[in-house]
Amino acid sequence: MTVQPDVDARSDRLVVGGVLVGAAVAVAAVILLSIGSEGPLTPLKAIILGAVEGFTEYLPVSSTGHLLVTQRLLDLGEGEAKAAADSYVISIQIGAILAVVVLYWRRLGQLTLGLVGRDVEGRGLLVALVVAFVPAAIVGLALGDTIKDQLFGAWPVVVAWFAGGVFLIVWRPRPGTIELTQLTARHAAVIGVAQILALWPGTSRSLVTIVAALAVGATMAAAVEFSFLLGLATLSAATFYDLAKDGQEILDVYGWRTPLVGGIVAFVTAAIAVRWLVAFLRTRPLAVFGWYRMGIAIATAAMIGLGVI
Repeated sequence: MTVQPDVDARSDRLVVGGVLVGAAVAVAAVILLSIGSEGPLTPLKAIILGAVEGFTEYLPVSSTGHLLVTQRLLDLGEGEAKAAADSYVISIQIGAILAVVVLYWRRLGQLTLGLVGRDVEGRGLLVALVVAFVPAAIVGLALGDTIKDQLFGAWPVVVAWFAGGVFLIVWRPRPGTIELTQLTARHAAVIGVAQILALWPGTSRSLVTIVAALAVGATMAAAVEFSFLLGLATLSAATFYDLAKDGQEILDVYGWRTPLVGGIVAFVTAAIAVRWLVAFLRTRPLAVFGWYRMGIAIATAAMIGLGVI
C-alpha cells in the first residue's frame, strides 16, 4: 500500500478545509459562551495561548518554552494558580494532536492496517514509532514532577533556546536516503533516546527528533513526517497523563469553556504550521530556526533582566 503523506489531493483538501471551517465556528461559539466568565484565563488569553501552541508545536522552536514565557507575560501561573497554568500549557496540546490526525489520516490508516497485519510497511513503521516512543515515556513518567518543579521556568528555557539555536546554525547535515517506511527499530531507538532531551523545556521535541532522524540517514521529508507521527504518540501520552492527574485543577481554576477555546485555536494554527513547515523544508535548511531561537533567547533574557517576566 502506497501512502502520500501530503494533503494535496482534492479529497484531502476538502476534508481539511471542512474541519478547519468547523473548528472556526466552534471557536466563535465557545467564545460567545465564555463572554462574561470570571477567572484569570480570559477568552483573549486562551486564544493567544492556543495560537502560540499551534504555531510552535511542530516547528523546531519549542512550544513549551513559548507557552511558559507567554503565560508569564499574560500574568498566568502565579501563586496558587501555577499548577493549573503549567498543566494547561501541556493539555492545550490536544489541539495540535488533532491537527496531525486530520492532516495525516491516510498514514494513520496505514498504521491501523499494519496493526492488524494487513500492511507490511505500516506494521514496520508502527514498530519504529513504538520503539521511539518508549525512552522518553519512561523518563518522563519517572521524572515528570521533578522536571515540572525544577525546569518549568524562564531561565532554563532561555538556556535551551540559545543552545539549540547555536547547534542549528553550526550543524551541517548530510542528505539522507532512507524513506519513512524504511526506518528500522534501530534507527527509531536512536531517535527515541534523543527525544529524552526534549523533556527540558525550550529544547523542542521537533528539533531533536528531526535532527536525530537526519543523523541516522533519513531524508528530510521522512524525518519531518516521523517527527509528526512520533509527536502524535508522545504528546497524546503526556497530555492525557497530565489531564488525568491535574485536569480537575484546571477545571477548578479556569472552568471548561475558556480552556476549550485555546484547544480549538491550537488545532487550527497547528494545521497551518504543519503544512507550512513541510513546504518550507523542501527547499530551505533548518538554520533559520537557529537564528530565531537565539533571537528569542536574547529577548527573553532581556525581559527577565528588566523584570517584565
